[in-house]
Amino acid sequence: MPEISVVVPTWRRPDLLERCLNALTHQTLAPQRYEIVVCDDGPDDATFELTQRFARVQTERGLHIDYLPIRATQGPAAARNAGWRHARAPVIAFTDDDTIPDAHWLERGLAALTDGVGAAAGKIVVPLPPQPTDYEADASGLERAEFATANAFVRRDALAAVGGFDERFTAAWREDSDLQFALLSIGARIVQATDAVVLHPVRPARWGVSLAQQKKSRFEALLYNKHRDLYKRRIARRPPIDYYVTVAAALIALGCAAAGAPWAAGGAALIWLALTARFFAVRMQGRSRAWRHIAEMAATSALIPFLSIYWRLRGALSYRTWFL
Repeated sequence: MPEISVVVPTWRRPDLLERCLNALTHQTLAPQRYEIVVCDDGPDDATFELTQRFARVQTERGLHIDYLPIRATQGPAAARNAGWRHARAPVIAFTDDDTIPDAHWLERGLAALTDGVGAAAGKIVVPLPPQPTDYEADASGLERAEFATANAFVRRDALAAVGGFDERFTAAWREDSDLQFALLSIGARIVQATDAVVLHPVRPARWGVSLAQQKKSRFEALLYNKHRDLYKRRIARRPPIDYYVTVAAALIALGCAAAGAPWAAGGAALIWLALTARFFAVRMQGRSRAWRHIAEMAATSALIPFLSIYWRLRGALSYRTWFL
C-alpha cells in the first residue's frame, strides 16, 4: 500500500496535466511509496489517453497511476472528494493540474506530518513579470494563502472526520478555506511545510476575465455562514463600501434622469465617474501598461462594482446569512 496518494483534479487541459504529471513522476520519494489519482472533471479522450500513457510507463517503476472520470457531480471540491475516497493511502496530497511540484515535494510534505499533525500547507510560488497584468497579480495571492489545495497534505482520517470538501463550492474559490476551517473546528493541527514547494505559473486568461471572477463572491457568503468566527479572525474582509457607493451613485443618476432632474443626475454621475476613475487608477498601480490591458482595466473597472455587489447579495440570499 502507498504511504501517500496524490489527488489531481483536471478539466480538459491535457497539456498542463502532462507537465504536472511529468513533475509528479520525477519525485525523490520512491515510486512504490506513492500513487497518483487523476480526477477528470470533464471526461475526455485526450486526458484519458494521456493518463493511460503515463500509467503504462510508470507501472514498470512501481508507481501506480489511476484515471478517475467524474460524471455525477462537477467542480473541484467534488472532484477532490472522489479522488481522496478512491485513493488508498492514509495521507492525501492535493495539487492542481496547472502546478509543477518540486522534486522533493512529496518527501518533504510527508516529513511535515509528524505525530499529532492533521494537515500541512506547502509553499506556492507564482512567478510574475516585472509589470504583471491585473489577472496575474490577483493569481499571485496564492503565495500568501494560509491553506490552499494547490499544495496541501491531509491525513485521511481527518478528511473523513469533517466529511471532506463541501461540494456546494462548485468553483475554485474558498473550498480550501472551508476545509481548513472545518479541520480547525475539530481540533486538527495544521502546520506550514515551507520546504514542500510547487510552482504555479499563471495561465493565459481571456480578455475581461475579472468580470467572470466576480461570480466567486457568492462563496464568501457560504464560507461566512459556516464558519463565522474563523472567517472574521482569518479573513476579516470589510464590506466593499466603495462598490456600494459607486453602484448607488449610478442608480441615483439614472433615477434622477428619468425623473427629469438633470442637475441631480449630473452630480450623481460625476460621483460615479470619480469613484470609477479612482478604482481604475488603484488597479493600474505597478501593472502592465500594454494598451490592450489598459483598455481592459478601464472597461472592467466600470462593471466590476455592479457584478460584485450582485453576486455578494445573491450569495447572502442563497445561504440566508447577513453578509453585505
